[in-house]
Amino acid sequence: MSSLRLSVLRAAQSQGIARNFFVFQPTWHPNICCRFFATAKSKGPSESTNPLSDAKSKPKATTSLRRSASESLPIRANPTPTRGVIQPVFTLATAERYILSRLRTLPELPARAQALHESWWIPKWGEEGKEGEVFVFSNGSIVCWGLGEANAKRFATEVIDRAKGIEVARLAEPETEELEFVVDPIELGGDLIILGQTPPLNEEDLLPKSLPPTAFPPETLLARYAFSQALSRSTALSAMEVSLDKYLTSMALLPHTLAQTGKPGMGRTQLIKKLGELMKFRQLLNLNRENFSEVPDFYWAEPGLEGYFNSLSNALEVKARTASVNDKITYAAEAQSMLRQLLTESSTHSMELIIIALIAVEVVIALIRDGPELWHMLVGEEEDKKPAHA
Repeated sequence: MSSLRLSVLRAAQSQGIARNFFVFQPTWHPNICCRFFATAKSKGPSESTNPLSDAKSKPKATTSLRRSASESLPIRANPTPTRGVIQPVFTLATAERYILSRLRTLPELPARAQALHESWWIPKWGEEGKEGEVFVFSNGSIVCWGLGEANAKRFATEVIDRAKGIEVARLAEPETEELEFVVDPIELGGDLIILGQTPPLNEEDLLPKSLPPTAFPPETLLARYAFSQALSRSTALSAMEVSLDKYLTSMALLPHTLAQTGKPGMGRTQLIKKLGELMKFRQLLNLNRENFSEVPDFYWAEPGLEGYFNSLSNALEVKARTASVNDKITYAAEAQSMLRQLLTESSTHSMELIIIALIAVEVVIALIRDGPELWHMLVGEEEDKKPAHA
């Protein structure tokens, strides 16, 4: 029986390049196994500074795959004769959500593209002889197998950007995650942790009835799908982490301003917008169908695929990062409570001023309307009293 193997190897940095190799062996087929390698390169002075097109992927300190150094340099330096070429698997998030139905009639998409469970699957895309495989997920992420950063961004430009209305809440700056994989029919020995065996599929209809020509072995399609979904979640979570950090930065001066002036330093409309932003974060993290804490229903009947999904999710520390985001949201909720109290006090104070102004206006109107009569009554009474005393 084939097995899923996982190894996260760490060691010292080498030649200014911090490499972590995340090694998987999802042996869906007895003669096929895949190993995944994560790579983060330090930016050289000659590289472009364009953050959207030419910039390299930003290392994520919160992700174990992005921590410095590994002992797996020998894996690259000493390839086995049967090992394939090391290829990239690049994840790109450009929006908070995609409406996948908008891709159905897009002419730029190959005719063999089709829906695969919770994604849109493009079996082959790219230049002839250099094709890769693409999964598009509804959480706003694109996972490209065998395509580098440039080709992934070209796919986003040529396909996603041309699909009108597909993106919901486009990100100001795309989030990326980069790993590498290799196909090797020989199992690795040494410091590998055996996580379990891959049982046969419990449901035979999980794969499409007729598979089009694919860039990679069709036997490992569902394994690639499981890994892709885990990668897409991690990248979508990274985008949320960046947005939440920006929100907290925008609120960082609020305690100082309140301590110095007793006022929040922003208008009522701005305060309400801040409340709306925080509610949006809570919804995206916990209430969306594509949340970050639950295993998708698709894997409930397939423990083998669930193992693939969970192994990469754990290596990317999705649960720990989700807990960290929740802690930040809890802190922001305290600020939200204070903002709500400030709004209530401000509204109460405004209502009091309005009531006082209305009373003053009513008094003035009464004096104008009934003033002469009141004056006559007062003066007349005094004149009537004078003859009586006389």
